[in-house]
Amino acid sequence: MRRRPHLLFVVAALAFGTAFVGIKAGVATLPPVLFAALRFDLGAVLLLAVVFLRRGVGASLPRTRGDLLGVGVAGVFLVTLNGVLLFVGQQFTTSAAAAVIYGVVPLATAPFAVVVLRERLSPVGLLGLVVGFAGLVVVVQPSRGVLDGSGVGEALVVVAALSVALGSVLLRRLRPTVSSLALTAWAMVVGAVCSHAVSLALGEPLDVTWTPVAVAAVVWLGTVSTGFAFPAYFALIREAGPVRANLVAYVVPIVAAVSGALVLGESIAVTTAVGFLVVLCGFALLEHEALRRDVREALDRDRTADR
Repeated sequence: MRRRPHLLFVVAALAFGTAFVGIKAGVATLPPVLFAALRFDLGAVLLLAVVFLRRGVGASLPRTRGDLLGVGVAGVFLVTLNGVLLFVGQQFTTSAAAAVIYGVVPLATAPFAVVVLRERLSPVGLLGLVVGFAGLVVVVQPSRGVLDGSGVGEALVVVAALSVALGSVLLRRLRPTVSSLALTAWAMVVGAVCSHAVSLALGEPLDVTWTPVAVAAVVWLGTVSTGFAFPAYFALIREAGPVRANLVAYVVPIVAAVSGALVLGESIAVTTAVGFLVVLCGFALLEHEALRRDVREALDRDRTADR
């Protein structure tokens, strides 16, 4: 990759990875759902500003039925459910564990794609699915959680990851025509409104104590982990291709683990590290054909560019 894609990769990995630390720090003093809603408020404003400056207001509006449904699906599954469950769940688990659990999103996408999109799953892909979810079990340790209730945080993050996987598959079926960044911005608006409604329904207090940590967490998540992260990620896809861009997802848990240890003093459990490696192996098996093909194409492009 050239220097700019390298920079975009680092920005995206750091921005997304540190989000888990920001959430963990913020839920210590802020009501979790209100905290999520405030993150979406700030993120929506920044993303819409970026989209409008780049493409203009008219070109950024959802127009087709697929666009409107896509914004709704993304707003509900990728933003609201994902955000609410993740923020509540991270009250009870570490940043590293939550980030590793999110690594199963590509794996969870496969069975949803089989049902919704009628895609086929090869025997090797099925093996990858089993291996990947075995890694998830290592991280979550459901038998421990059932006995003492300590697995509730991990369980909520699992459901959040499943929500992202299902929402992604539904978006592929709807095929919205609006740009990915514009779709994300409008979905953030929907997510902000829905999250505020959920917060009110749960009776979360509005008169919160704004400590320096709480302010920093909201600002960091809304600006760096949303306003900077998504534009950097979509730019990385354009410049380096989806294969290299998607590698960000597997650097994020490392960033979350290291930053959680440095900022919050969290320990990295052996089961979390082992589970991450098992999930990574499962993804490699599941996507082995696509990875081989796309890596070959990327190498061919690099050779052509060097001539």
